[in-house]
Amino acid sequence: MKQHQQIIRIATAGKSLHKITSQVQAIVTESGITTGLCNLFLRHTSASLIIQENADPDVLKDLENFFAKLVPEWENYIHSTEGADDMPAHIRTVLTHSSEQIPVSQGRLVLGIWQGIYVWEHRQHRHTRELVVHVMGEA
Repeated sequence: MKQHQQIIRIATAGKSLHKITSQVQAIVTESGITTGLCNLFLRHTSASLIIQENADPDVLKDLENFFAKLVPEWENYIHSTEGADDMPAHIRTVLTHSSEQIPVSQGRLVLGIWQGIYVWEHRQHRHTRELVVHVMGEA
């Protein structure tokens, strides 16, 4: 079995979703692995990783609006040392994911036709997020 690991740095511009499917696919291609598994791990507690609709941007907007209502920012949270948006960001991350696993077949991520991989920044200000991409399998 062959393994390949690389870190992607994603510069976010504050609260938003950043599509990273092509960046992850490029690492899978570079790995030379044709059949296996791609594990993604986001090294943060106030941003998350999701697989979601990649064709209609209204889906992403609706998700953002829903989470804004579900986890409001200006509640009376105990943890507020890093700002009013920090604790809600932690809660949103708990409700989503910090890791994903995607099968690899014929050197390609096995995603559905309408699926894309996104880093979801939950904080108001820009950050640089690190995503560990670990691909393992047969070449």
